[in-house]
Amino acid sequence: MAESKRLISRVETKIRFSEVDSMRVVWHGNYVKYLEDGREAFGEEYQLGYYDVFEHGFMTPIVKLDVNYKKTIKYGEVIIIETEYIPTKAAKIIFKYRILNAATNKIVLAAESTQVFLDKQDELQITNPEFYIEWQKKWGLI
Repeated sequence: MAESKRLISRVETKIRFSEVDSMRVVWHGNYVKYLEDGREAFGEEYQLGYYDVFEHGFMTPIVKLDVNYKKTIKYGEVIIIETEYIPTKAAKIIFKYRILNAATNKIVLAAESTQVFLDKQDELQITNPEFYIEWQKKWGLI
């Protein structure tokens, strides 16, 4: 694989009341939603959104999610969600995430997700779809 540049997207969000528990701390399950926000922002910025993939006849379900909680975040605070594409030769999309407290710039959460390609008949693709190879070339990843 050629030396590739890093593709990173950043998006900010303010913690809403509906996302916290009775102690004003974000409930752990909501972090998965923030990772989704990060993937959506990445997709918009780099033209690899859910509809971009679907229009080519594929879906990309998450098959692995590794989440490491570092610090709490509370109601009213602002977070920065960084989503970085991790190149791989396999027919997968891998992202690494960092969620930062915008006020302190401290890491709140580190995570990694792996998505695979399914066609519209729910068949796992073991080779990269042509549109994905072209996308990788467009961004200088291969």
